[in-house]
Amino acid sequence: MLDEQVRQWRRHFHRHPELSFEEYETSRYIYEQLERIGGLQLSRPTPTSVVARLIGGKPGGTLALRADIDALAIHEENTFEYASAHPGVMHACGHDSHAAVLLGAADILSKSRERLRGEIRFVFQHAEEVPPGGAQQLVEAGVLDGVDAIYGLHLLSWLDTGKIGLIEGPVMAATDNFDLTIRGTGGHAAYPHHGADAIAAAAQVVANLQHVVARQTDPMKQAVLSVTRLRGGDAYNVFPETVEIGGTVRSFDPELRETLLERIRHTATHIAEAHGASAELSVQRGYPALYNDKLLVSMAEETVRAEFGEDAIAHSDPTMGAEDFAAYARRIPGAFVYIGARSEAAQSHYPHHHPRFTVDEEGMKVALRFWLALVDRWQRESPLAK
Repeated sequence: MLDEQVRQWRRHFHRHPELSFEEYETSRYIYEQLERIGGLQLSRPTPTSVVARLIGGKPGGTLALRADIDALAIHEENTFEYASAHPGVMHACGHDSHAAVLLGAADILSKSRERLRGEIRFVFQHAEEVPPGGAQQLVEAGVLDGVDAIYGLHLLSWLDTGKIGLIEGPVMAATDNFDLTIRGTGGHAAYPHHGADAIAAAAQVVANLQHVVARQTDPMKQAVLSVTRLRGGDAYNVFPETVEIGGTVRSFDPELRETLLERIRHTATHIAEAHGASAELSVQRGYPALYNDKLLVSMAEETVRAEFGEDAIAHSDPTMGAEDFAAYARRIPGAFVYIGARSEAAQSHYPHHHPRFTVDEEGMKVALRFWLALVDRWQRESPLAK
């Protein structure tokens, strides 16, 4: 029975998690399962990703379906029998289920190859969790060449099993991480007037960075700036020469994204100079903002309504989280769909990236039905599939 096979695939992935850019055994296993399914043209665009092409027996467009396959550097606290066998690494975000469900879709659809129009391209993507992300690498490798549209899905522990979340337009924010080094002169704590106090300067920088969003950004534009690291000094009677500040900044508007980074630099530099210190900014660019295509969301909504009923539709709100699926959606029409996997009975109510995270496996059945129904509707109705 395929539902049981999908469950076993998911538990295999959960038992054997691998970090971003290290998914060698995971991708090898996926490749082997796809070979067993048969009827697919397989490739390895990068050392830890797999793409399977299902060429239908009739002419038509090309639809891509994407699943991410990497795990996180978190030590699992679940005690079920398929808990992570790798200390300090676990599937704490549901990527194990995404990969298993997409394998299930490939298995079923491959049996209907002669009736299919065009091509269905199954993308098993590495490294969603770590910028620059696997999606951009696959775009650069040509995985989207000839593709008319792409969908991704994500099982969520904050959405009840049986619900499917849909968002038109902005879905997830662009994200950038920053490091500021505040450099003073150091010295004896008893004689602060003899030097530039990097800690005092850093404290003012942290306080004033809050104004970058609160007082320098249009309140109608969504943005978040969070300071998450502050390090400096290791003695009671010594001013440290440097203090390190780290954080993240998130937004949807591309112009605002650049403005926020410049305001961080401007704020830190001038406050540090006022204290006789200096500030140096380093930025680690993250993912761009993710926007869902209106037509693809409408098709997904029609699919959910027909397959599961009106009550299954959950109109979700954008979040300030990030998703490298954005790299695909910037290149071609794309849509990212949420699948509910929250169940108290299944203990799947813990937040993503929590050491006790898991998914309600009943949600995987919903996800598989959604993939199959979506492909069917795409084949019949999408103008891009003609």
